[in-house]
Amino acid sequence: MAHAGAIAITLAVAPAAQGLPEGSADHYAGSQIAKHEGWGRSGDPPADGKVPGMDVSSHQGDVDWPKAWADGARFAYVKATEGTGYRNPNFAQQYDGSHAVGMIRGAYHFALPDRSSGREQADFFVDNGGGWSPDGRTLPGALDMEYNPYGDTCFGLDQNAMGAWVEEFGNRVRERTGRHPTIYTSTSWWNKCVGTSRAFGDTNPLWVAQYNDTLGPLPHGWSYETIWQWRAAGLFPGDQNLFNGPAEQLARFARG
Repeated sequence: MAHAGAIAITLAVAPAAQGLPEGSADHYAGSQIAKHEGWGRSGDPPADGKVPGMDVSSHQGDVDWPKAWADGARFAYVKATEGTGYRNPNFAQQYDGSHAVGMIRGAYHFALPDRSSGREQADFFVDNGGGWSPDGRTLPGALDMEYNPYGDTCFGLDQNAMGAWVEEFGNRVRERTGRHPTIYTSTSWWNKCVGTSRAFGDTNPLWVAQYNDTLGPLPHGWSYETIWQWRAAGLFPGDQNLFNGPAEQLARFARG
């Protein structure tokens, strides 16, 4: 079982050398969902009995984790990788820093399903920070599935092919870490690009992006969300999230 230790990353290299197209950028969780679906919110959702958290990427740079903790954030997802080459240059500071102040934290991978197999991207993710350990402080790795930043919404794949890609990624992550990955997505994207081709609700926790005051319909295959990303920015750096339960349940979720 792979351990969830961070990896030091010091060099920034050109996008093409990172397995990304020329002219590309680092994409954070929800960047393409917001672009296509907009920010349809006006207030704050009800948060009684739920744990506030955040997700960050290189866009936040070095995060002031003591302040985020003081402001109330209790968990964090940190972008580790994208495709088969990009590594978040701020990963070590973000992943280790959130842990140091007491947060439960995990890593996520921004998927590019048209560029390499699910297995290849899963290995790259796990090799670069996407591990898990049953220490009660590490969230299962997360797979970010959203609109293609470079072209066709569904990366040129039909629903069956996309579902198979997600399944291959998830099976490989479970094989290497012992946990099925959390799946991050929006209802609209998932129902269009994966649809009913596979059902992941029994194996993969759902981290759903919906930028509204109340949670609407969930993607096909899930009857409840584990985490709700409800806002792009606010009190904490990065995106704002709510874990669907109290702190004790969050710790149980981390332990597996």
